[in-house]
Amino acid sequence: MILYLTSSPCVPGADRAILNPANGFLDRLRRDVPEGVRCLVVCSDPDSFAFTDQFAWDMAGAFREAGLPWGDLRVLDGRNPEQTGELVAWSQMILLAGGHVPTQNRFLREVGLAGFLRDYPGTVIGVSAGSMNSAAMVYSHPELPGEAVDPDYQRFLPGLGLTYINIVPHFQQIRDLRLDGQLVVWDIALGDSRGHCFYALPDGTYFYAREGRTLLCGEAYRMEEGHFYQVCREGETLAL
Repeated sequence: MILYLTSSPCVPGADRAILNPANGFLDRLRRDVPEGVRCLVVCSDPDSFAFTDQFAWDMAGAFREAGLPWGDLRVLDGRNPEQTGELVAWSQMILLAGGHVPTQNRFLREVGLAGFLRDYPGTVIGVSAGSMNSAAMVYSHPELPGEAVDPDYQRFLPGLGLTYINIVPHFQQIRDLRLDGQLVVWDIALGDSRGHCFYALPDGTYFYAREGRTLLCGEAYRMEEGHFYQVCREGETLAL
């Protein structure tokens, strides 16, 4: 398996989905993705059909514009959960959509996606929540109003087991964001990092794992034991 863990694979602020060439992302995709690839898009919300379909077509357009047209596209969501194994076996590339982490996590467990991805020979690209849910133990920081003060909200969930890396995506957007009277990064995530390690990634930064080697590509920050520090700069690559 080739694994990309992205905050977002697209250029931030663009008026349409455009694959971001920063930090060698597009160059690596062009080496890894075969011509006419069969792509499976896995939803973030099994009941948001219009959102999932739009995301799938937007990403298909972005790949096509980058010279990587898909040969075929299928979607896994609440319309076809019984086809999970068949769809994974059919695909050559899987795109795990972004969205609400707990909602996606629940669906992935319901369809048993982790089991079907064992020994998967293709490429998996996580986007935001999809990257977060790729971990063996997912860190799901509160995102919606009320979650940060809900004593029943679960911040750690079993994931797909594709990596042990926990990311906090869209750092450039959430670094000063408040939720339920708390700063998402500095009060919530940094506090939760005691006993854990998280990587805060702005859009354009990603992890790349292939053949037992993992690279951190682009600007990134590490949160561990309540400490926060930069580990990689834009244009740099760090081997883990």
